[in-house]
Amino acid sequence: MRNKLLKGVSEIQSKYQCFFIDLWGVVHNGIELYPGAIEVMENLNKLKKRFVLMSNAPRPTKIVQKYLLNLKMKEIFIKNVFTSGEAALEILKNSVYGDKFYHLGPERDKDLLKGFEVNKTSLEKCEFILCTGLFDNEKNSLEYYKILLKNFKKIKMVCTNPDLIVHRGSQVEYCAGSVAKVFEQIGGSVVYVGKPYPDIYNFCRREDEKVLVIGDNIRTDIKGANNMKFDSLLITQGIHKQEFDKCSVENYDQILKNYEVDTNYYQKILTW
Repeated sequence: MRNKLLKGVSEIQSKYQCFFIDLWGVVHNGIELYPGAIEVMENLNKLKKRFVLMSNAPRPTKIVQKYLLNLKMKEIFIKNVFTSGEAALEILKNSVYGDKFYHLGPERDKDLLKGFEVNKTSLEKCEFILCTGLFDNEKNSLEYYKILLKNFKKIKMVCTNPDLIVHRGSQVEYCAGSVAKVFEQIGGSVVYVGKPYPDIYNFCRREDEKVLVIGDNIRTDIKGANNMKFDSLLITQGIHKQEFDKCSVENYDQILKNYEVDTNYYQKILTW
C-alpha cells in the first residue's frame, strides 16, 4: 500500500502548521466525544499548532459551539469551530441568490434563519430554496422530496450541508446532501456550501501554511483536500466503516480509487 497507516498523528505532526479536523465521525458521534481525538487537540494545542474544527453542520458556528460544550468539550477548543452554516449566513446577508427563500429542513435549523424570518416564504413565491436537511416528519424517505420539488426545478437550491448521511450513534440519518442529489436527479440546479467546495476552506486558510485535512468522509473531507491540494488523513472507522471492514489494509487505496480521490494517510480512529 502506497499510503501510510498511522499509529498516531504524532508521527507526522511536525510536517504541518495547520490541521482542518472534521467533527462528526472524527471528534464525536453525535452522542459523545472520542477521547483519542480530544488527546490530539490537547497535544496540538501544547505544540501551538493551529487547528480548525470544520463541520458541514447547516447551523451557525455559535450553535455548534454550544452543542460541543454540552458534549463536555473544553471551552479552549470551542473557538476553533467553523461551519458550513456560517458560510451560508454570508449568502443570506448578501442576498446572493435573492431575498426570498423557501426553507427545506428540520425545525432545529431555525437558528440559521434568525434575522431573516421575513424573507422566508413558500415554494411558489421563493427566489431560491435553502436546504438544511429533511423535514422532521419526512426524514426517512427521499421519495417525498422528489414529489415535493418536481414542479420547482427552475429554482436554484442552496444546500448548506453536502453530506449525504451521518451516523448518530448507531443510527444512520439522511443529510441535506441527499435531498440535493434528488433535486439534481430531477433536473434541478444546486449550489453546495461546505466541504468539499473551496469557499469553506478559503474562510479558514492562511497563506504559506502546510495543511493536513483529517476526516472520515471520502466524498467531502478527502475530496475537499484533493480539490485544495492539501494533504489528508482518512479515518476508516467513520462513515465508510463497512467498506473498510470488508477489505484488508493492502486494499484501502482501491476503495479511494473507486471514489476517484487519494489520501496520504489512514487511521482507524483519530489518536495521537
